[in-house]
Amino acid sequence: MSQHEKMDYIEFSAKNLLATKTFFTQVFGWTFEDFGPDYTAFDNAGLRGGFFHSDLSASTSNGSALMVFFSHDLEATQDKIIQSGGKVIKPIFSFPGGRRFHFTEPSGNEFAVWAQAT
Repeated sequence: MSQHEKMDYIEFSAKNLLATKTFFTQVFGWTFEDFGPDYTAFDNAGLRGGFFHSDLSASTSNGSALMVFFSHDLEATQDKIIQSGGKVIKPIFSFPGGRRFHFTEPSGNEFAVWAQAT
């Protein structure tokens, strides 16, 4: 349910909408609804959003915001990402309170996954 003055929706670019949809469905269980050939909306992600067709991609190296997922099993999530066509671009590292890694999905957008320290 949308809340007044709270984040409600996020959009990302995607070079290959089909590959991106397949990746997020396999790894994170997202569902998609297409709105024409150049836009798809996602749900079941914790925050609703969409992907629009573009040759650009989001990366922290060019100043993009970083969307970070949470996982109870960092290594298992990393394995699913690799098996589904994602690429680890920063291996697992520790930080105060947890561990995380960064990856790109098939369209080249950078994301991260973190887990609490055990």
